[in-house]
Amino acid sequence: MRLRDFDLDAAVDEWVEYYLGNGPSLVVFILLNASAFLVGVSFYVHSDPSLADIPTFLYPLFGDSPTALALMTLSAATLLPNLGRRVVDAPVNRPLAYLHTLAFVWLVKYGIWTAVALNLRPDLYVGFSGAALWDYWGIMLTHLGFLVAAYLIPRYGATTKGALVFALGLALVNDVFDYGFGYYPPLKYEAGLLLAVITVGLSFLAVFLAARAFDRLPRGS
Repeated sequence: MRLRDFDLDAAVDEWVEYYLGNGPSLVVFILLNASAFLVGVSFYVHSDPSLADIPTFLYPLFGDSPTALALMTLSAATLLPNLGRRVVDAPVNRPLAYLHTLAFVWLVKYGIWTAVALNLRPDLYVGFSGAALWDYWGIMLTHLGFLVAAYLIPRYGATTKGALVFALGLALVNDVFDYGFGYYPPLKYEAGLLLAVITVGLSFLAVFLAARAFDRLPRGS
């Protein structure tokens, strides 16, 4: 088969059907996301500031990447009752549209944010020592993987105008919490105005991409 005859969209659909439509592989995918969530929580437990400094119900606003992974885990778990049927035929309704939209927005936003934040001060992160291999390459590449996970969701989910507006509002509230109160994800440097502006821009970008990626939920669903 010639490269120009290769249909990437069809190949992705086939991959999604195979891996997210089979019980064992779907469970593995959910467990991997749940495990990554626990790794992220561990980071925030030992960071400065840490989860111990934050009121319990504000944890999701502080632990940005764990929140994204938790949303992805919940989104993928909604496919469990659909096993035996095609992934693209998974049930959609308004609550699920909100969940899938939030998962997509958080994954895209903080996948990109992490790469940007690390590369604003490459002198503090880039390297090939044992620590730098994880602190830069490991963290950046795993977070860029968020983008891959995000684009799986529109293959089985849908969105609504309300879900998009809600996601944008919540993302901006998160930005105010992060930069207005100083609870942005722990970095090796002080986040300044530039990173704050970029983060707000990413909130709008992530919602825009969600609006482009998702089908709209049919009326009455």
